[in-house]
Amino acid sequence: MIFPRKGVLMKIFVFSCMAISQLFCMAGFATESPGIVTRKPSSGIESDFLSVESPNDDEIGTYGVPIPKSVKNIILMIGDGMGPQQVGLALIYAKHAPNSNVKNRQLNIERVMEAGETGVVLVGPYGKIVVDSACSASQYATGKSIRPDVIGLDIHGNPIETILEKSKMAGKSTGIISDTTLTNATPAAFASHVAHRLMEDVIAEQLVESKADIMLSGGVQYFLPRKVNRKGSNSYKAALSLVKNESLIKSKRKDQKNLLIKARENGYELIFNKKSLMNSNSKKILGLFSKAEMPDGIVCSQTRGSQDRPPTLKEMTQKAISLLSKNKDGFFLMVEGGLIDYAGHANDAGWMLHEMLMFDEAIGAVFDWIKEREDTLLIITADHETGSFGFSYSTDSSQEPTESGGVIGKEDNFGSQFDFGSYEVLDKIYNQRKTLTGISLMFNALPHNQKTPEQLRSLINENLEFKITLEQSQKILAGEEKPFYNNKHHPSLCFQTIPIIHDFKAFYPLIFLNRQALIAREIADQQKVVWGTGTHTSTPVFVIAFGPESIQNTFDGLWHSTDIGRKMIESMGL
Repeated sequence: MIFPRKGVLMKIFVFSCMAISQLFCMAGFATESPGIVTRKPSSGIESDFLSVESPNDDEIGTYGVPIPKSVKNIILMIGDGMGPQQVGLALIYAKHAPNSNVKNRQLNIERVMEAGETGVVLVGPYGKIVVDSACSASQYATGKSIRPDVIGLDIHGNPIETILEKSKMAGKSTGIISDTTLTNATPAAFASHVAHRLMEDVIAEQLVESKADIMLSGGVQYFLPRKVNRKGSNSYKAALSLVKNESLIKSKRKDQKNLLIKARENGYELIFNKKSLMNSNSKKILGLFSKAEMPDGIVCSQTRGSQDRPPTLKEMTQKAISLLSKNKDGFFLMVEGGLIDYAGHANDAGWMLHEMLMFDEAIGAVFDWIKEREDTLLIITADHETGSFGFSYSTDSSQEPTESGGVIGKEDNFGSQFDFGSYEVLDKIYNQRKTLTGISLMFNALPHNQKTPEQLRSLINENLEFKITLEQSQKILAGEEKPFYNNKHHPSLCFQTIPIIHDFKAFYPLIFLNRQALIAREIADQQKVVWGTGTHTSTPVFVIAFGPESIQNTFDGLWHSTDIGRKMIESMGL
């Protein structure tokens, strides 16, 4: 086995075993007064982590390390929801699954770790403990402290220039890529400024007026006028003439603005399929490949040979780099593996593994392009961890004693009262044929008289290697009245009857995903997997830097996401 250099495995161990308070102690933090956290000065550097209520500024921290301003390009790759546990899942599968399909059993993220530098990032928002993607991505994009759910505005509500906007002003080309939707929180944070992440109508309007040259993702539905939902209307016909694909025509806008036409007027080539993307040589592209989120990682794995499928995250990334790198002044590109987060919210280990591997493919494409260059910095990080995921030992099955064959223990064979999990379970997790969300949607689409426990059990057992009983299916379908049903439009308040979550109920507020969480609980003992929440955790995340050594080495250590944002801005001399 190849071990990453410079203590990477130790960092993984620390993440897995230490609470946040212990991390603070390791870093030498001291609490000097309520609400103020400082770091004990080391090597003459003062106060790396200042209070969010610092009298000098609104920053969470300043890192105090001079950054050599010598890179022309930055590629920032964000694994949304990718905590150390998610990285661990992919690493364990790659190295130990009997039928691992990872080349040489080494992930690309491990290759970058070996060649570059790995640090630790705290991602908390202004004044709170747990972060959301809008705030976290905005902190990376601006280097400034942001409030939860806010995109691109400082704590006083003023717009802040992002690294993408600064790059464009400096004459560089810019790009945004996501496998979710273009108006989703993370991609939006680099080119828009709104008070709440759910203002996707406004975000879409800002994006087509933005300084991003290449934008590739899903989410046509926020760029088309509301009238396209009436099939046969003039608006529908106009949209069809642009998109040339009926499956993409849907709108979630509240008005009649056609932002595709506006984007074309602003010089963007409109692209809606893989073939057109691969053939394009345009300097400005708006590529939207699905009406909502792009296909999940399981579907991508199953349709690799299809000519009609949308481009993968890797393919979008490769194409963007080939176009953006033509600019002699350089470029900034943000690439998001956003469906890792979706899988975590659904407590879906199989889906999450596939998304980690899809993101890792994109990492490999970037690393292969960058590894011989001296003018580019690659940053791989995450906005937060989702799901509080982990493998855990249990008492699920009795373990047969193992013959030692040695001198010690020769007469008493080794055995354990616990089940520590066999490597074979990794293949079973990977072999999942549909996401738990996909299974739930299939069930919801059935006629009312077919929505039975027997039918749900059949759907689950057909698509998972982990089987459930009829009794378990009945538990999954059990419902209760929602006590505060009072909002027909809010995605988490519009259900009158909801699945029954028996533990940590307050941490499963995304009700449309709770049936998936219940399925996950019923197969957890077979998967050797535990979940702690349907939302995010405050777990620190990795930052992995590769580029000129004088710059990459400054990312070792413990940072805040605002520090990483400022480091990137300064490393390009912006």
